[in-house]
Amino acid sequence: MNWFLMALKKYATFSGRSQRSEYWFFMLFFVIILIVLSVLDGMLFKGAEGAPGMPILTLVGVATLLVPSIAVGVRRLHDTDRSGWWVFIQLVPVVGPILLIVFCAQDSKPGENRFGPNPKGIAA
Repeated sequence: MNWFLMALKKYATFSGRSQRSEYWFFMLFFVIILIVLSVLDGMLFKGAEGAPGMPILTLVGVATLLVPSIAVGVRRLHDTDRSGWWVFIQLVPVVGPILLIVFCAQDSKPGENRFGPNPKGIAA
């Protein structure tokens, strides 16, 4: 939970670097929150004859967490010494998301890189 809150504190910080833990725990809680909101949408906002209604809570959750999810992704790519623009590779069908997962799963580049000092050397 601390990693998720740390990423939220850096809501729109696109500079610097993020450890794998910060990125993956943020994404884990992001997915859990969206699942819970989707279930609540299904229970609270039913359409005509039991059809699914408008996913209002889910849309609010996505809108709220969109900027920090992109920001933590950019910082994670910086940690692997890649430009943050690589975060948009996920828009390429099939191959893009797989490539982004591979990039984000890689270990930090040791020492300082062009994006700043290694976050593993900084106490969280």
